[in-house]
Parts: sequence; C-alpha cells; structure tokens
Amino acid sequence: MPTQTATVDNLTVIGIDIGKDVFHIVGFDDDGRIVVRRKIKRLALVQTFEKLPRCIVGLEACLSAHFVSRTLRGLGFAPRIIPAKYTKPFNKGQKNDYNDAEAIAEAALRPNLKVVPEKSQDQLDLQALHRVRARLVSRRTATINQIRAFLIEQGITVRSGAAALRNSLMTILENRADEISPRMGDIIIGLYEDWLWLDERIETTTDEISRISKREGHCQRLMTVPGIGPIISTAMVAATGTGEAFDRGRDFGAWLGLVPRQHSTGGRPILGRISKRGSKYLRTLFIQAAHIILMRAHNWPKFSFGPWLERASQRMHKNKLAAALANKLARIAWSVLRHDRDFDAHQIEATAI
Repeated sequence: MPTQTATVDNLTVIGIDIGKDVFHIVGFDDDGRIVVRRKIKRLALVQTFEKLPRCIVGLEACLSAHFVSRTLRGLGFAPRIIPAKYTKPFNKGQKNDYNDAEAIAEAALRPNLKVVPEKSQDQLDLQALHRVRARLVSRRTATINQIRAFLIEQGITVRSGAAALRNSLMTILENRADEISPRMGDIIIGLYEDWLWLDERIETTTDEISRISKREGHCQRLMTVPGIGPIISTAMVAATGTGEAFDRGRDFGAWLGLVPRQHSTGGRPILGRISKRGSKYLRTLFIQAAHIILMRAHNWPKFSFGPWLERASQRMHKNKLAAALANKLARIAWSVLRHDRDFDAHQIEATAI
C-alpha cells in the first residue's frame, strides 16, 4: 500500500470521495504515482489538508461538495467539482471508496472536462427554498389524489381540478353522510386539513422566493424575458449563478435537456426526442412558461421571436412547439444573465412563472 513519502512534495492532484462521516483521499505526484492514500474523518479535513502541498483537488458533485470546495479554496487549493457521470469511465477494478477517489483524481486532470461551478451560500439557500417548495407541491398533489381515491371508493366522483374538489368537498361530506362511514369522514377531513396546511406552507415559501427576486438584480433582468417570473428567475440563478459554466446559450439548453437526443454515426445525423438531461426541475419550469405563452397567441407579434413562433406553430405539434419555445426562452435567459442586460424593452407583460 503506497504511503506518504518525500515525493508528496511533488503532489499534483488529489481526489476525494466524500462520505457522510468519512472521506477517502488519493493523491498523485507528477509521474502519476499514488503518494497519498488515506481515510480521514470529516472533522479532520482542514487539519489534514493544511499539511499537504497546494494542488488541484477533485470532488464528485454530491451532498456537501460545495461546502468542501469552499473550505479547500480558502486553504489555497484549486478544487474542481466533477459530475459523477464523468468520473465513472476512470474507475478501475471493483467499486470501493479508494478506487472512486482515484477515479476522481484522474478525471480532475483532464483539461477539457466540464466541471460544476462552485455555488455560493446564497445560491444554496435559494436552491433549498425551491426544493422545499417542490416537495410541498408534490405532497399536496398526493394528498388531493388520496382524497379523490377515498371518495371514489365510496362511489363518489368529483370533476377534475383542485378547485372543484375544494369547493365541493364539505358539501359532499354533509349531503352524503349516509354513504360515508364516520371513520372515513374523519380520515378525509384530516386529509383536507393537511391540504390547507400545505397550501399555507407553499404560499409562505413562494412569498419568500418572490421577495428574493425583487432584491436580486440578476432575477430582475431575467424577469424581462416573456414568461419568466420570480420562480424561474430565482431557480435559474440558484442553479447557474451568472451562467459562466456555459460558453453559449445552446449549451445551456442542452444542459436542460431541451435539445434532440443525438445518435449519429458515419456522418449521418440522427436526432430523436429531447434528451431530458440536466435539471428536470428547471426544464419543467421553462416548458410551463412556454405553454403559457402559447395560450396567448394574440401577444406573439409583440415579442421579438414572434415571427418565428408564428411560422413554427403552422408546422409543429403543440407539445413539440412548447419544447422548442422553452429552448429558445432558455437561450434568451442565459444571454440576459451572462451579458447582464435586459431583454428587448418593447416586449409586453405576460403571465410569468
């Protein structure tokens, strides 16, 4: 087993496999030989790296990777957060923590490898707000569906839509009490109370996101793009910062998974459905924004991309058109964010997300 020797002075790169309580680190020297291979406690991170020469440190994008990256950058190291799918090809032998750390170290040396930009604490806080809101919305949907399922078990159906169920639920429980057992009635009332509590939590979280969007200059500029409101603007800033990770708008669209899946060979391009890679949450928001714009065709001529949208609507299915428009909105949003400028001043107000 390689141990730390005098050659540690020539340390070039270190790979860290981050665990909940324990980190595994593997370091290479200039000749590619392993000169550091050890397991350390999370609390000993700073103490251990203070004794090592300053070099490149590779980390796999995972929970607490941004915190570790900021800590190491403060010590003078050059951390690189690498997507997990890019480290997998470098993994040799069986799956274990040391082999993972070695693969991360090798991946960190590749000059053309795309890395994850380090998020600030404000970005992580904003991202946490969005994740909490998404979880609450999912729980609310599950609660509504469960109420409907219990009513159907009693032979009672309610037309689709949350508003329809909310407006008629108490009336159903009162007028059809002879068809619903007391116990089932109590269960449904309990679920309805959960629904009201979730509505309140979602509203509180949404209000907090809206307040942040009004204070953040990047969000204000993003909201000049049609269809983009507080939710999308803050989600985009939380995920990408100022968009410096992407060289151009089409790269951002590809990261969102809004471009066709490609399987080309022999010089013959073969394109399929959208790839659905990257951030599912942000991609969904952009597609929802696109659907909102498509619902208001009378506004299209007032947008700078209106002529394109008019022509595309004549030859595309509405869902395909929504994906194409979402890609265009994403590319416009990246340009606004990256170049720190507002969208066309002549654009009109539109319902935004």
